[in-house]
Amino acid sequence: MKGNIVVVLGGTSGIGLETARLARAADAEVIVTGRDQARLDAARDELGATAVHLELTDNAAVTRFFADLPDPVDHVLFGGVGPFYAPIVEMDFDRASAVVDHFVVGTLRIVKECATRVRPGGSLTFIGGTGARRPAVGVSLAAIGTAALAAITANAALEIAPVRVNTVAAGFVDTPLSARILGDDLDARRQELRDTLPIHRVVGPEDVASLILTLMTNTALTGAVYDVDGGQQLVP
Repeated sequence: MKGNIVVVLGGTSGIGLETARLARAADAEVIVTGRDQARLDAARDELGATAVHLELTDNAAVTRFFADLPDPVDHVLFGGVGPFYAPIVEMDFDRASAVVDHFVVGTLRIVKECATRVRPGGSLTFIGGTGARRPAVGVSLAAIGTAALAAITANAALEIAPVRVNTVAAGFVDTPLSARILGDDLDARRQELRDTLPIHRVVGPEDVASLILTLMTNTALTGAVYDVDGGQQLVP
């Protein structure tokens, strides 16, 4: 990846940060975005990266960010703003509407921007999930996002070709986001996964990031969703 420019939208923690680390280790130039200035500064200092403050739900700011990018860039990773869980009967529908808008319209907006800012043969990779494929209480919006992302990936791979478009669908990954969602239940969840997953360990951000780099560099891969869950979907 020497000389490549890799843009990580949401690159100051978890999977995004680990992807930025691996890209830098492969001699790529890295541009990371985030909302937290302290984490942005830390990523910039650690990686020698360009760090840009960006709120991904601010449409005008996203458009300005892409307009200011070097032309062209080689790879873009978009991690979104995280899942939203709520039972339908308890749902805040104003917030739900904003979440669906981000899942669907926001993702399409990223595709549109990458169509002209990513070099031919470069890549756009999304981070999605696997858990909402199974019906459960409180996961309706996450399930909508999961289904929408797979459809967008396939269609975008045709529409903005030869830019390649793929999605990495992660199961439980041991990240700061998982810690915030689970709170005091985090350690119990980790142990449950160690006991039940076929790999007998918890998936870490480096496991997902290594696949993302493969999708960036393997020019035969486009239009598909790749699972990284340690076999979680195989467990009843």
